Amino acid sequence: MRQPVRQTIGRAIAVAALSALLIWGGQSLAPSHASSPVASTATPVALTMSAAPSNGFTEVAKAVTPAVVNITTVMVEKVADGRGGQDELRERMEEFFGGPGGPFGPRGFRGPQGPGPGEPREHRGGGQGSGVIVSPDGYILTNNHVIEGARTVTITLPDKREFAGKIVGADPKTDLAVVKIDGQNLPTVSWGDATKLQVGEYVLAVGNPFGLNSTVTLGIVSALGRGRMGITQYEDFIQTDAAINPGNSGGALVNTKGELVGINTAIFSQTGGYQGVGFAVPTSMSKPIYESLVKNGKVVRGFLGVSIQDLNQDLAKSFGLKDAKGALISDVKDDGPASQAGLKQGDIITAYQGVPVEDAVALQRQVTKTVVGTKVTIRVIREGHEKDLTVIVSEQPNSTKIAKAETGEADYAFAGVAVQELDRNTAKELGVKGKGVVVTAVEPDSGAEKAGVMRGDVIREINRQPVKSVKEFEKVSSRLKKGENALILIDRRGNALFLSAKI
Repeated sequence: MRQPVRQTIGRAIAVAALSALLIWGGQSLAPSHASSPVASTATPVALTMSAAPSNGFTEVAKAVTPAVVNITTVMVEKVADGRGGQDELRERMEEFFGGPGGPFGPRGFRGPQGPGPGEPREHRGGGQGSGVIVSPDGYILTNNHVIEGARTVTITLPDKREFAGKIVGADPKTDLAVVKIDGQNLPTVSWGDATKLQVGEYVLAVGNPFGLNSTVTLGIVSALGRGRMGITQYEDFIQTDAAINPGNSGGALVNTKGELVGINTAIFSQTGGYQGVGFAVPTSMSKPIYESLVKNGKVVRGFLGVSIQDLNQDLAKSFGLKDAKGALISDVKDDGPASQAGLKQGDIITAYQGVPVEDAVALQRQVTKTVVGTKVTIRVIREGHEKDLTVIVSEQPNSTKIAKAETGEADYAFAGVAVQELDRNTAKELGVKGKGVVVTAVEPDSGAEKAGVMRGDVIREINRQPVKSVKEFEKVSSRLKKGENALILIDRRGNALFLSAKI
């Protein structure tokens, strides 16, 4: 069960688990997953409002609220110590709601009776969230964290009808999931086009915050394309100031026509509650995920077989570039599509299918949306020269994280580092293969630390020269002149990363 509050990039963010939590005693159970054929698409008549009318958005609310459901789950956690599990869950609740037991008081946690301290026991828990009916035969789009780990899923419509829900599929990388109920001619929310949203336009958030069904709040689109939040692996969030609170997870974000443009997912908060900054997964991302889950029971994503990172000014200078636009290939997977097409470590991808690549995240979005089997043209800069390569995009393996975006924080000096030979045992412990030298110590506040070098990093190259031993490290580094930028390739627990350090 996902914690209701996360700490991300050094700030308090109440993300993902906006669903309200309830805990009680019980037994161990597991979630179910199933695949189903593609369901028919809902075709309700869209409203035509584009500005706030004198009576507000009453027609939008009437059209949308019948299709936004309450999702209640039952799940189980095993804990080694009954008291410890209860204390941990209580701490989560207090962290999220800002006080002992949260707003529900001590009744929100009813400690189960059973085995004493130190004995294994099971904690049965529950959660509440929201979901959106998007097809008249009962397909519901929600957040993965709302149903993650659930043994049973119960769907309650605003008209009090109750259904048992079956999990069709889930995608933790975008925090989306699809649940199916057996029903016909159900109310739906029609799909909208999130790519047409503009900053400043009205949107409405519909959900069940704190279990208060069919709550509608109004706000504007505060920003588009929010990424690097640390909430999910793939991010392209709509930011809104429409009030989103615990229980809103998986609910609808709609435009003034009553069309679905996002799935409410997370909030930025230092208190655990609404502070004017909420995030929704746009339909431009959620609709393809939904369709893939319904059709295949899983998400099929495009895959290049590379690790990529952003460029900064120092890295750009080290590669002889005028600006820091593009995505730097830090590693190429053996026998992957990129390797077979001739892409190499150190290439800078500047265009994908003729579309300029601004940074690593932009490339990641383009690749994952590409249909498997498509031949794509990729433009790279290699040793100062542009080169076009053709790659056949394959399906992303579930077991890999290749093509993820890494951030190389390397703007400062490279100094104050102690290294040693990389022996077999150390390589196994660090989860790396190949040759290099291991960083055993980095001076606090030294140039190396500021460059992003960390204890346990394995240095592979300096200025594109291989470093296979301490002797080679000393030889290559001795050639560097004071004030010069050094391009360093490191391996950090199996992930390759370029750093640019000033000597």
